Amino acid sequence: MNIEDSCISCIDTSWSYQLAKRMEKEKTNPVLGYRTAGSAAETATGDMLYEEMKRIGLTDVTRDTFTLDGWEFEKAVLKFTDNSGLEHTFQMGGYQTNFETNGFQNYDLVYLGKGTTADYEGVNVKGKLVMVEINQRDEWWISFPVYQAYLRGAAALIAVQANGYGEIAETALNAQDIAGPDFAPAFSLSQADARILKAALQDKISAQKNNTTDSEHIQNASEPDSVFLRNHSLKVSLDARSRVIPDTKASNIVGKIQGTETDSMIVLSAHYDSYFDGFQDDNAAIAMMLGIARALVKGGYKPAHTLVFCAMAAEEWGIIDSKYDWSTGAYNQVFRVHPDWQGKVIADLNFELPAHAHNTQDAIRCTYEYADFIRQFTDSLTVPKEAYPDGITVLSPIETWSDDFSMAIAGIPSTVNDFSAGPFMQNYYHSQYDNQDVYEEEVYKFHHEFYLRLLLAIDSLALPPMDFGRALAGSIESLDLDLCMQTGANGVLLLEKTEEAKKAAAILSEQVRRFNSIPEEKRDWKKADAITEKLLGVFRKSQDYLVRLDWDDNVIFPQQAVQNNLYALKEAMEYLEKGEIAPALESFYSIDNNCYAFQFEREVFYHFTEYIMKQSPDRLMWGKGRIIHHENLYDLVESLKEKKPGDSLEAEKQSLREAWERQKQYYVDDIGYLIRTAEKLTDLICEVSDMFEKGTE
Repeated sequence: MNIEDSCISCIDTSWSYQLAKRMEKEKTNPVLGYRTAGSAAETATGDMLYEEMKRIGLTDVTRDTFTLDGWEFEKAVLKFTDNSGLEHTFQMGGYQTNFETNGFQNYDLVYLGKGTTADYEGVNVKGKLVMVEINQRDEWWISFPVYQAYLRGAAALIAVQANGYGEIAETALNAQDIAGPDFAPAFSLSQADARILKAALQDKISAQKNNTTDSEHIQNASEPDSVFLRNHSLKVSLDARSRVIPDTKASNIVGKIQGTETDSMIVLSAHYDSYFDGFQDDNAAIAMMLGIARALVKGGYKPAHTLVFCAMAAEEWGIIDSKYDWSTGAYNQVFRVHPDWQGKVIADLNFELPAHAHNTQDAIRCTYEYADFIRQFTDSLTVPKEAYPDGITVLSPIETWSDDFSMAIAGIPSTVNDFSAGPFMQNYYHSQYDNQDVYEEEVYKFHHEFYLRLLLAIDSLALPPMDFGRALAGSIESLDLDLCMQTGANGVLLLEKTEEAKKAAAILSEQVRRFNSIPEEKRDWKKADAITEKLLGVFRKSQDYLVRLDWDDNVIFPQQAVQNNLYALKEAMEYLEKGEIAPALESFYSIDNNCYAFQFEREVFYHFTEYIMKQSPDRLMWGKGRIIHHENLYDLVESLKEKKPGDSLEAEKQSLREAWERQKQYYVDDIGYLIRTAEKLTDLICEVSDMFEKGTE
């Protein structure tokens, strides 16, 4: 039996399963769970994992401590007595905000639809609880209606997920990162419990209608029930304790299997904070990571590179009032605690929700630069039909959903088992239904074996298997040459310079492949380390140069945001020229974050714009510098919403023309930037190529 098969034979998914269940012991909320950033429950779980790493035989086990904003969510219980005298008790989920009642306190509760500015018209919510129904996945994030409620003086907002998340059952609660200030309180209520409250409001309305005079009844009959709902309230009691703790401590737990040949490292990572019990997200991932470590130790594997197993804290949340408030533990690990990992770690295998098949086809998501290597690896394997009938595929680029994005922009080529596209995300994700009932043994077993084999395949290499050509090709594939001609951007020169960079990248990729094919006993590890450091340096630069985000946190190339804005602006201008206001306004929805200008008041819109464009880089973490431009159409939206058929649109047309000119110049600048980027990357790539011709110094 070879060493790989020996290690595979030592995998014990029952051990991993039991560790995942043990992680549920510590919780901040004794009823619902929660193991939140910087909480006592997270710390205690980290201590358990620290001991477990030592017990399975990892060396140099450490607690890598950093500062973050912590959160303790102990309880949120709503009581209500209906018209028949029956008392209802509702458990509510929490968000990372401050709210303490010190026992049950009485409140008026009002229902305000989706919680937009229009829903507050004519309603006094000062000191009241505001219940709204939102679809975070398809409409807007929780932060917007919460801040809107705060500005109107509400005591707190209670969010009910109207699909999008927690769709598995009407009793599902949901929790997400708040991406907003801690002083605007929010809680989560199930659809089933919300229905009881809404029914009580309807009963109250019906009783009032029955007691009105004939003239009042005629007047009230013309008003829809939604208006009546907004103008009535219920008496409820709330007992809540949710505390945000600025500048507290958390720790990433790290253990190693020491390498025998090189200073370079391979990292395996997962996060140990959670909402509710978090069986899939991310207990099973932590347990799988350590299950792989345990199998390697028991199998007697001696790696060439040092293998690092990192249990990350604070993935779900960890910083107040930032759009990029998750992945806090990973960002701190590679930028603040261990910046020395940059230039040393040749790969990060990150794990998320690995004990459930999210589709009939498995997928591994990775940075562009590793896609070819991983595709060759997956092609060499047989995927069990009972786990994934349609096999496995490779996806790029890395997304922002998980810790691997923070690792990648630090210059660490990253992967993650893909989890974001399947029905689990809408049904179970971040709800109390993320438990052992969704466990799939065959999937868990396959992922243990697959990622152990992938780890050994990467460890067998002297150099990280980089191909910079894929990212360069992607940047060109996303380019619109017709738009370049319209705007005066030099797309032709960009194509020329990018082709030069791609040719240099192809030469370098072949040099790396040949070096990696040298038999282990003949490898020059000192030279390998020097080349690796340079390769990772180029990778880091490519992340800085080519990776941007849009306002929905999608990973894009630098010119794409402005390019998409120009498409939408052109469409809007064409509609206004024809006097068609409604479709022109629809075009604005895809321009930066202007969709929020339609639903929320100015102060809400500006808060969640300026905290990206003007906030300290330290508060933006992995998002800093990833959004460069912003086109603010708030006033234009307000103006067009007031227009009637036949009104003059000349002022609005002029505003759109001015916006087009601004965006056009941004586009010219972006293409110029990409030309310089292609030139710089060509030079950097050639510098690494030259190292292959030189001996060890």
